[in-house]
Amino acid sequence: MTTRPDLRTAAARLQPDLVALRRTLHQHPELGLDLPRTQAAVLDALADLPLELTLGKQLSSVTAVLRGSRPGPVVLLRADLDALPVQEATGLSYASTVPGAMHACGHDLHTAALVGAARLLAERRAELPGAVVLMFQPGEEGAGGARLMIEEGVLTAAGEPVVAAYALHVAASQLPAGLVATRPGPVLAGSDQLTFTVRGRGGHGSSPHLALDPIPAACEAVLALQTMATRRFDVRDPVVVTVGSFHAGTAANVIPGEAVFAATVRSFSPQARDRVLTEAPRLVRGIAEAHGLTVEVAHDEAYPVTVNDPGEAASAAQTVRGLFGAARFVEQPHPIAGSEDFGVVAEQVPAAYLFLGACPPGSDPATAAYNHAPQAAFDDAVLGDAAALLTALAEDRLHRA
Repeated sequence: MTTRPDLRTAAARLQPDLVALRRTLHQHPELGLDLPRTQAAVLDALADLPLELTLGKQLSSVTAVLRGSRPGPVVLLRADLDALPVQEATGLSYASTVPGAMHACGHDLHTAALVGAARLLAERRAELPGAVVLMFQPGEEGAGGARLMIEEGVLTAAGEPVVAAYALHVAASQLPAGLVATRPGPVLAGSDQLTFTVRGRGGHGSSPHLALDPIPAACEAVLALQTMATRRFDVRDPVVVTVGSFHAGTAANVIPGEAVFAATVRSFSPQARDRVLTEAPRLVRGIAEAHGLTVEVAHDEAYPVTVNDPGEAASAAQTVRGLFGAARFVEQPHPIAGSEDFGVVAEQVPAAYLFLGACPPGSDPATAAYNHAPQAAFDDAVLGDAAALLTALAEDRLHRA
């Protein structure tokens, strides 16, 4: 690990500009893959830097390559750009001006921090071996932006394959501001959606014996899925099955012909994921068959388990301690059941994904509004440190190659 006595000072000088950029992005959130205003803001912020820029074809991405002064490996730093379909309720002076859209997950901070890292790396490129790929990615919130950027060549944008990748995510709660957490192995859950359509035969509510009612069987299946999750899976490699949508019928005295319910499925290993995606449909079909019904199952894959490479996670922890001191690092005890598509990158490249506490001043991390909540607020005082950390992760990996 190299020493960088001036890095935090240099990052602190960028703090006002990074806050201004973040707040502009926060006021103008965009959803999904098409983020023209956000893309333009990123390009404007990078315009005076010695970068090789590539724009996405299928999405409003920006890929920027910064080359050091001498040959070496290639590392990747990633920030996600998109917001959420949430109506903001923070009351901030720079709150979203777009009805029904909000940067409730802190991607505006991620974007500003990666811009800061680009500036810091550009200032230090004379000592930099190799190259850094800066991945500004739309469509993290369910739209599959990482996979599209990989298809368009982000992992080979510097002319040779990336050897390591890093991402940083801010936390509005749970983690006190300024603390950094990560762990080796699974760090975020894989995510899938299963939709079950239970089909029977409709009829009059007064004569259920003349119909095949799908509602009781569907209700039984919902409860059975919860039992399956706790009785068929090892507690040391768990799954989470949550039915968040259930629709059937239009009137109290009419038995409908079908009932439809949808579940989000979270898993923490490829083995548990494969098993739950086999067991859950088999269970629901068995219950339906016992009632003389049929089931159609639709599977929508969201994201794989995000797995930190043990060596990269250990090196990242060392970088945090060297940059901020040992007190600023926390070993994350368990994976988080949330998911995100950096896992797609981590399937291809040894990677480390870290969390940075950004709980606002005066808030208790244990009770503050969580990421994705309409009231979620983030302390942008952490931006300088976030930019410094991304820079240090890239520098350390390049120097140890």
